[in-house]
Amino acid sequence: MRIETPHFKDNAHEALKDKQLQKALGGLPGGLVAQRAAARAKLPEFETLRDIGRDLRNETLELLDVYLETYERNATAAGAHVHWAETAEDARRIIVELCKAEGAQLVTKGKSMISEEIGLNDALEEAGLEVVETDLGEYILQIRGETPSHIIAPAIHLTQEQVEADFRRVHDDLPADRALVEPAELVGEARRVLRQKFLAADVGITGANFLIAETGSSVIVTNEGNGDLTQSLARVHIVITSIDKVLATREDLATILRLLARSATGQECTTYATLSTGPRRPGDVDGPEAYHVVLLDNGRAELLGTRFREVLRCIRCGACMNHCPVYGAVGGHTYGWVYPGPIGAVLTPALIGIEKGANLPNASTFCGRCESVCPMRIPLPKLMRHWREADFEAGQPPLTQRMALKAWTALATRPRLYHLAMRFGAAVLGAAGTWRGRFGWLPLAGGWTKHRDLAAPQGRTFQQLWAETQRGVPR
Repeated sequence: MRIETPHFKDNAHEALKDKQLQKALGGLPGGLVAQRAAARAKLPEFETLRDIGRDLRNETLELLDVYLETYERNATAAGAHVHWAETAEDARRIIVELCKAEGAQLVTKGKSMISEEIGLNDALEEAGLEVVETDLGEYILQIRGETPSHIIAPAIHLTQEQVEADFRRVHDDLPADRALVEPAELVGEARRVLRQKFLAADVGITGANFLIAETGSSVIVTNEGNGDLTQSLARVHIVITSIDKVLATREDLATILRLLARSATGQECTTYATLSTGPRRPGDVDGPEAYHVVLLDNGRAELLGTRFREVLRCIRCGACMNHCPVYGAVGGHTYGWVYPGPIGAVLTPALIGIEKGANLPNASTFCGRCESVCPMRIPLPKLMRHWREADFEAGQPPLTQRMALKAWTALATRPRLYHLAMRFGAAVLGAAGTWRGRFGWLPLAGGWTKHRDLAAPQGRTFQQLWAETQRGVPR
């Protein structure tokens, strides 16, 4: 997957002008946001569960090496083959070699952000394999030649009309006069097309929402059932996931799942939560003949010793994106890589470097909504500030921005001069805005006033009003 993060600003301008995208994103507040709020209101202990979930994830990250070794030992005992991949290149090589060793021709895939991170589909296709995405959203994106724009709803940027047009274009062997007006009709058509792929696949590849150390199990959480078909019908099941996904016990999993579904889709639980432990055993009616797990590092181990380690608590629920005003205005593709929204603004610079990802932590209003809804209580605004500091220390911001910050520092560290300047500015702007009470344009603020008015000050600063209150001066 190409890295387009340096073009965030240009991408954002285009996204704001895209009427189809704006129409699709307009459904977020009444959809996933409202569903989460309703689910959270029905669970009085939700905030307590957030604290417990945070502590559980902190514990496994603190002893990550121990839990990973325990997982490998128990998974191997159950018949799994565990492979360690330090880099994305290592992971691609391991999976391609496994597919070639099995003589595979057709690979079905369940939804996996890690496979997007390592560019797995391209590597498999270059090796001569047919790769079919089986998650409905991912399948739609595959036939469009696009990448996901959301962690849990990869095709959220598309409208129903666009999907219908794509199905008629690609499924050209089906009757042209078939009805594709209702969502159920679109889903039914995708099901019929994908069914033959499930049955013919040699290898099924899935991600893993979690790994369970005590049992050596991998866990996938879905609403479509495609993950179960992908991993149980093919001769070989390959799991690709990152090292930070490990949990200690099944009891820990039960706790985290109560937070994940409610935060992601507003459900009490997802339709399917499937634990896989090794290949088919004698007497099993289904399951793969071979079971492989590829554990990817790709920079995560280095994060453990830094001030960004808290981002590794993420359980990929997508709540931060759903509530982010920036994501809600420009969508996921604007961010230019795998992980969009607030979580992407923190994780992406950690994985590809701040020199490429500097625009992302700067694309935030710091309203704090992301942190307020994160089930793992990840302090995303704080971590974005850390990246801004790192970017500034590296000398990457434009000269005008650096000079403006230096001027602000000089003013803000001299209280008397600051108060004098603020009084002068408030008085001037207050007088100039008396007629309308707001400004439609201001020098140096064109980016703000292009899309919204700026309220005019009332003529006095907060410090002035506070001082008058202390002296008993009527307002």
